[in-house]
Amino acid sequence: MIVEGLLTSTSAAGQINVAPMGPTVHGDFESLLLRPFRGSTTYSNLIETKAAVFHVVDRVDVIARAAISRLDELPDTVVATVVSGVVLADCCRWFEVEITDIDTSNERSEMQAQVVHTGQRRPFYGLNRARHAVVEAAILATRVHLLSRAEIEAALRFLAPAVAKTGGPEETDAFAILQQHIERHYVGETSA
Repeated sequence: MIVEGLLTSTSAAGQINVAPMGPTVHGDFESLLLRPFRGSTTYSNLIETKAAVFHVVDRVDVIARAAISRLDELPDTVVATVVSGVVLADCCRWFEVEITDIDTSNERSEMQAQVVHTGQRRPFYGLNRARHAVVEAAILATRVHLLSRAEIEAALRFLAPAVAKTGGPEETDAFAILQQHIERHYVGETSA
């Protein structure tokens, strides 16, 4: 099963990075398979430190902004319990992980991560249709170099009604910034 959330990682110098991540979860969150793109900050941090914290969150605006590198300021964090890293202060659950195996033979690396500590701040009650749509739009925004413009535009047209019908200001704003980011990517191109 793949679970979408946020991953915090730190560089060897202690620089914090927050990025959306959809790891494959094994068992009851005993281990995760992380697949960061080679060349990304997350990839570099995991190679350097072999540690991270995966967060289950219900704030899709943070996922959206992190996906397009528009976190104007880092969310509040606290020091992780076991690994060298940080835990988001505003999350539902978190999983501190240590990287146990790394395969860098493909563009998306595969990093096996053992969960060494977990915690919970509040229950996760689920996502409505608008929040799911924002998560999907955030994934699309990170794939503009992999998918055709026509595919992305069709997916956004499909997702937009869910945001309009079931979203509040957080979801509406997050969806709008993702649409703007994607549109800026295609400036100068004709519609496919």
